[in-house]
Amino acid sequence: MRISLIASAGEKHYQIALLESLLDAGLHIEFVGNDRMAQAQLFQSRENVTLLNLRGSHNSNASLVRKLFRTLKYYCHLLTYAARTHSDLFHIQWLNRFALLDRTLLNLYYKCLGKKLIFTAHNVDAAVRTGRSGFLNRWSHRIMYSLMDHIIVHTPQMKTQLTQWFNIPSQKVTVISHGINNQVPRSGLTSFQARTRLNIDPDKKLLLLFGNLDPYKGADLLIDALGILTRHDDSCQVMIAGPVASQFNGMIEQLQKNVCDSQLDHFVHWRLEFIPDEEIETYFMAADCLVLPYYNIFQSGVMFLSYQFGLPIIATDVGSFRQDIIEAETGFIARPQDAPDLAEKIIRYFQSPLYHSLEQSRKNIIGYASRKYSWQNIARETQQVYRQVLSA
Repeated sequence: MRISLIASAGEKHYQIALLESLLDAGLHIEFVGNDRMAQAQLFQSRENVTLLNLRGSHNSNASLVRKLFRTLKYYCHLLTYAARTHSDLFHIQWLNRFALLDRTLLNLYYKCLGKKLIFTAHNVDAAVRTGRSGFLNRWSHRIMYSLMDHIIVHTPQMKTQLTQWFNIPSQKVTVISHGINNQVPRSGLTSFQARTRLNIDPDKKLLLLFGNLDPYKGADLLIDALGILTRHDDSCQVMIAGPVASQFNGMIEQLQKNVCDSQLDHFVHWRLEFIPDEEIETYFMAADCLVLPYYNIFQSGVMFLSYQFGLPIIATDVGSFRQDIIEAETGFIARPQDAPDLAEKIIRYFQSPLYHSLEQSRKNIIGYASRKYSWQNIARETQQVYRQVLSA
């Protein structure tokens, strides 16, 4: 069975982990990737994978002309590859720069070539998170989903949304869990060592907000909750770590102004930059818990990164968080858009055995996540979908 995994965009860690699990299952994969993914060691050690680095660089500092040229070059390479490959099945992971083109004309091109198509909908409709899902966006999604031979989602809730929003038959959709993030390097760093690196007082209670800082992720809600927390416990601090897209600079400036006006400057640590893989461990080992105060989400990859380090999670009750977080065992769930309730859940966490036995809690969470979100299981279920589609 020869499969084309179209993975030239999207989350690197997920793509490589999925690829590795499929290779372990004995499949031969043609992997369409980019420069960052091409650095993975498995491309030098595995014989049943063919790397096609069609996308190349994702350097965001390149000029607009350079970005346009490399994107057009990528599409030319992709169209040529699709016409020449002997692979009968394309598993598409994420859309590229021109999403409308990808959803419609590009998928029609694949179908004209006789390819079977599977799409992993990591977000059923990402624009819903920001309230920008207009007619054209919904229309192009409907076209894409109708062209697919099968669709993979990560939660039952996402399957329900997909079938209801876009009138997709339920038998055309399979739920396969998002795997634990096992691609980030670990060195055995201790909490004390991690805090020393970040210049964090070891006696403080540190809340972590990690990842790309988009408005729907609720950083403002966490700051409001921190203002409540510090009136009860001045040892609570927040670390906000991750890059900010240029269109959200105004949002961050306003948030920093709110922090200053609320006299919370000494309680908030800012790392507004891309965090390299080799530094991620430092943040998750320094923190006492991860906070996901999201306003809207389908499913968060950061949650599976946190579970890799055994870090408990406090999240708002949106998306599938309630299904993935076990109350008082792997974290706590707060009401959405409710800063007082978020503060109350954080207080409850710091009063719980989950926090007071954090070292043991980390081990328990790692064991739980390794079983529930096993890549071996994901590879087996994905391979079953491949067989189903090819036999049809």
